Amino acid sequence: MLTTTIHNEDLQGTAYQAPQQANKIYTKYFYIESYGCAMNFADSEVVASILQQEGYGITKHLPQANLILVNTCSIREKAEQTVRKRLTEFKQYKRTNPSLIVGVLGCMAERLKTQFLEEEKLVDIVVGPDAYRTLPSLIADADTGQKGVNVLLSREETYADITPIRLDSNGVSAFVSIMRGCNNMCSFCVVPFTRGRERSRPTSSIITECNQLYLQGYKEVTLLGQNVDSYNYDTTNFAQLLQLVAESNPKMRVRFSTSHPKDITDAVLETMVKHKNICKHIHLPVQSGSSRVLQLMNRTYTREWYLQRVQKIKELMPNCAITGDVIAGFCTETESDHTETLTLMQQVGYEMSYMYYYSERPGTLAQRQYADDVALEIKKRRLQEIVDLQGLLSTKSNMADVGKTFEVLIDSTSKKSDLQWAGRNEHNKVIIFDKSDNKLIKGNLVKVLVTRANRATLFGSIIDSY
Repeated sequence: MLTTTIHNEDLQGTAYQAPQQANKIYTKYFYIESYGCAMNFADSEVVASILQQEGYGITKHLPQANLILVNTCSIREKAEQTVRKRLTEFKQYKRTNPSLIVGVLGCMAERLKTQFLEEEKLVDIVVGPDAYRTLPSLIADADTGQKGVNVLLSREETYADITPIRLDSNGVSAFVSIMRGCNNMCSFCVVPFTRGRERSRPTSSIITECNQLYLQGYKEVTLLGQNVDSYNYDTTNFAQLLQLVAESNPKMRVRFSTSHPKDITDAVLETMVKHKNICKHIHLPVQSGSSRVLQLMNRTYTREWYLQRVQKIKELMPNCAITGDVIAGFCTETESDHTETLTLMQQVGYEMSYMYYYSERPGTLAQRQYADDVALEIKKRRLQEIVDLQGLLSTKSNMADVGKTFEVLIDSTSKKSDLQWAGRNEHNKVIIFDKSDNKLIKGNLVKVLVTRANRATLFGSIIDSY
């Protein structure tokens, strides 16, 4: 079994375990950890598939591993620091097992290959997001004492023909990657440089993967892309893909992430309205509430445009949950700009947000063009004000759900009690409730009446099951 840890950008992690391997005896094993966004987790599932085809078993026991891989994130400085610390910790395993191979995958691999291989001598192989197919040959080189590097970006690679090995053992929800790369060139972001240009995966391969997941018992898929709304393969756009996925298995829930405010179309919203199994939740990162700062960020929309999109969502789907991303202290941000972010958050009423202070990333447009001139203590203070406000908004939203009934997909036992289930409603809110019916299992849909709430979680009781 594999334990891979998925960390969002502030590195608060959740551990996942792979399903048991089918009674096969392996002579070599790999261990993998993933940091960053959901795309990295999906990539780790592709890597696991490639390596298993090469005869590697998956282990969660580090001393058993012949190969240790870290799938990395470069989007925040803290993420890079955490990965470097982790790589240093792996040195103890190399001391006891000199033949052990340590590799870095993903965004940090592309950006910091020289430091990893030559300066710090922490790793044996470095593989970028578009080069996972070359892992077997790079591992073979490393076995002979050579350092292996492939960080070339591709305009075609989508891994569409590779069936991922699902590392999440709940067997209920799965990620399905629909595209790779990003063309947006936001000035603060390294993704276009580490993941390359946008390219969409063939529509038929996406539908096939979703159908296979349904047949395997999965109840929910999340369509993934850096900007799903710009999906375009042949004549199929994202609204059409979303409809095809929803119609292919009407009993399977469909989610998607992430949307860009400039690209989410009325057609996508109308498709969501039309199909009950498309969850009414949109993650719509704003980054700043100031049009001036948004222009410096190269977000290509204004405060007014963003709020118009939110208004359209609420007109078509009054109960749709909207979550966001917010950056505090971007270059030249004033107190007035910061106040505009706070007022926009209040106006939208986000159910949840990912919140950070600006971290200058080498090679980005912002690093080359602007001075990182907001003092750290000011960034931290503004971030805390954003966090505090989001806490109030989340609490208000959750308290408004008390007394309402939701359809909940059971995905796990509660972390705090074996006597309770945990699941999510279509708004992506976690609901905890007692295991009052012994016949229920993970993957069941139940109706739950919400009886109480706090900032992060809803609590309730089952009133019906399907």
